[in-house]
Amino acid sequence: MTASFTGFPKEFFTFLEALSKNNNREWFNANKQRYETNVVAPVMDFITEVGHFLPTLSTAMIADTRRTGGSMFRIYRDTRFSRDKRPYKENVGCQFRHVDGKNAHTPGFYVHLSPREVFIGGGIWRPDTPTLNRIRDAIVEHPSEWQTVLEDRDFSRYFGTLAMGDQLKRSRMTGDIPRGYEADHPYAEDLKRKDFTAFKDLDPASALSPEFMEEVKVAFTAASPLLAFVARHTGYPY
Repeated sequence: MTASFTGFPKEFFTFLEALSKNNNREWFNANKQRYETNVVAPVMDFITEVGHFLPTLSTAMIADTRRTGGSMFRIYRDTRFSRDKRPYKENVGCQFRHVDGKNAHTPGFYVHLSPREVFIGGGIWRPDTPTLNRIRDAIVEHPSEWQTVLEDRDFSRYFGTLAMGDQLKRSRMTGDIPRGYEADHPYAEDLKRKDFTAFKDLDPASALSPEFMEEVKVAFTAASPLLAFVARHTGYPY
């Protein structure tokens, strides 16, 4: 099959740059067609192309081209509980999540695109407490399996290690370790995590290159052992 995605157009970042300087509804509405042509259309091409190779990693992870609820995150910010009242995101995010997942807090691959920051990878971000505890239990009960994930050749070469993410605040009683887990466990630092993700930063210009899709394939392949571990131990087939 011939690849149809050959990198994002330069107008993709040009629009996001302009939006960052004009983050208001009047400007956005006046430039809605630019958004559709220069952002939405190439993102949909990108998602479609990702969908061609995802089944080689897992038949449970999907590329969804729906405009609402699909792989492309909505551009509208939720400002209800934020002091920052800018109505629009100034980046594009794409998550290729598990077919059984309902939101961003489920296992998935992720691509973040902005004029100043591009990163790719995957994992699970801020899962609910029961899911988080299942991952922690799996690390305790299957340490050799967790070690295999962290020492996987592709994973360690590409990402190095897990992203820092959020960790528990220090507690006098627990010493950072969540209640019920041993402070001297070999993977105590991982038991403190609230996220289990791995990402690699890229030069934003790389997203404009025809080679960007190959980079995404390499990143998703490298992240796949982490996704498989999380899915397997949180009740998701992989």
